[in-house]
Amino acid sequence: MNYSRIRQGTFKERPNRFIAYVDIAGKQETVHVKNTGRCAELLLPGAVVYVQEADNPLRKTRWDMIAVEKGSRIVNIDSQVPNKLVKEWLEEGNLFENITRIQPEYTYGKSRFDLYVEAEGKKIFIEVKGVTLEENGVVRFPDAPSERAVKHVEELKSAVREGYEAYVFFVVQMRGVKYFTPNMDTHPAFGEALLSAAKSGVHVLAYDCEVEKASIHIAKPVKVVLEEQSELSVPHQIAEPIVSWFREHKRELPWRKNPDAYRVWVSEIMLQQTRVEAVKPYYERFLKELPTVKDLAKAKEDKLLKLWEGLGYYNRVRNMQKAAQQIVIDYQGNFPDTYEEILSLKGIGSYTAGAISAFAYGIPKAAVDGNVLRVVSRLTGSREDIMKQSVRKKIEEALERIIPPNAPGDFNQGLIELGAIVCVPNGEPKCGECPVAGFCEARKQGSIAMLPVRSKGKARKIEERTVFVFRDGKQLAIQKRPSRGLLAGLYEFPSELGRMSLEEALAYSKKIGLMPVRVKELGESKHIFSHIEWHMTGYEILVDELEKTNKKGFLFIRPEEIEKEYPIPSAYGYYADIVLRK
Repeated sequence: MNYSRIRQGTFKERPNRFIAYVDIAGKQETVHVKNTGRCAELLLPGAVVYVQEADNPLRKTRWDMIAVEKGSRIVNIDSQVPNKLVKEWLEEGNLFENITRIQPEYTYGKSRFDLYVEAEGKKIFIEVKGVTLEENGVVRFPDAPSERAVKHVEELKSAVREGYEAYVFFVVQMRGVKYFTPNMDTHPAFGEALLSAAKSGVHVLAYDCEVEKASIHIAKPVKVVLEEQSELSVPHQIAEPIVSWFREHKRELPWRKNPDAYRVWVSEIMLQQTRVEAVKPYYERFLKELPTVKDLAKAKEDKLLKLWEGLGYYNRVRNMQKAAQQIVIDYQGNFPDTYEEILSLKGIGSYTAGAISAFAYGIPKAAVDGNVLRVVSRLTGSREDIMKQSVRKKIEEALERIIPPNAPGDFNQGLIELGAIVCVPNGEPKCGECPVAGFCEARKQGSIAMLPVRSKGKARKIEERTVFVFRDGKQLAIQKRPSRGLLAGLYEFPSELGRMSLEEALAYSKKIGLMPVRVKELGESKHIFSHIEWHMTGYEILVDELEKTNKKGFLFIRPEEIEKEYPIPSAYGYYADIVLRK
């Protein structure tokens, strides 16, 4: 829509809702303000405004207020223009196909809706709202309480129940905004009504506008955020600071270079419950040996487990191979590129699927790990138990409402990085370095040390074990663990339940057919699994003719073969180090 007879002026004051005094070419003029809303943040003394000369030169107020400059943008405040814009936009073929009727001001029930449309057998009501209130890129409506707006939204819900389609169309009368949300400060009843309407099937849309001093046109869709206010409502204002902070402060990590889906996947599985620095050499070795999904799919089990040796949780790499085989069969070796397909792969949960989706494909899905749970709990001051799956789901949903569509990867990684190096779990968080400290409820409440709330799991079972390093000079004995259960399919030093004394260890050696020549105590070691702790006592026993006499079917290898071929779990790392030092 184009205006004519536009003049530039300087705003002086607004004595009431309907008029303003504007300096035009050095003369104070009385200007009619069509927008009777607040507009207080726009109409400030000295602001540059644009006014239109009226068609009738005899009119008492010769000028109409059209737009005002705010920073680098022009905001249109002509309250009569949104309805016209939407009507013209629809007539140009937008939103609906094959429109046969557009009628302004259509009465339904006790309301008069802005537009009634018929298209392809559908009967459609559209209520149009002009939006001029903006702060830090967030636009809100209304800027003053509006019972009429609530009433219209409620009537739209009734229309949907009777078979109509219904829309609330917010025309954002400016360009370059982040998202639209109802103004819960000015009129919470409207926000609640809008959320209820959306849940009932009313479509809620927002579009920004290309605004010049003499024209305005609908431009692009704007993200609409309708959320129930809850303890886990994450403030939308954190998105941009986190993205900017991450881009400036992110660590240089190997998996952040060329982040294709396969590389992201490998790194994320490795990083689960493992320190970043520890993962780096494993990641680079794994990709060197198995650079593609197809290579992983066909790898031999012993090679696979050897590459994973020391990372623990070996079922993870087994599941990775099953998922790789699934990709080869179902996707011809090409990693799937939708969240739902990624989530369907063996061993991939919502966190990993979200990470791959966001980091590799730019899909706005949340990647919620322990770091993110901690950061969000502190930001919101939430006392909900993060060990509950329902709480994790709430946080995922809250974050997905605010993920910037142009930077989902950097936003998710920024939250994770924030939890890793600033909002740390133990010790004092570095709040002075946090880009969103101003939004942090835990900081305001002095409750950082108490958050997040995490229920205690079951106490781990303690299991005593005796570990044997049987040697005959050149070789030592190892055995393969069963194909199911803890450390399935890995190799280990022979061990038995219970803590044996030196005499009992010698007696056991003879019992299994070995002839001890010399025995040496290797000391104690402890390894913690998620549900069990091994408390181990070790013995090195030199025996005579190891290979010929044992009854256990041990495998006999040279010590250096452990490093090259046989995956020994880190649970036996203390004893493996002793063997390899000899």
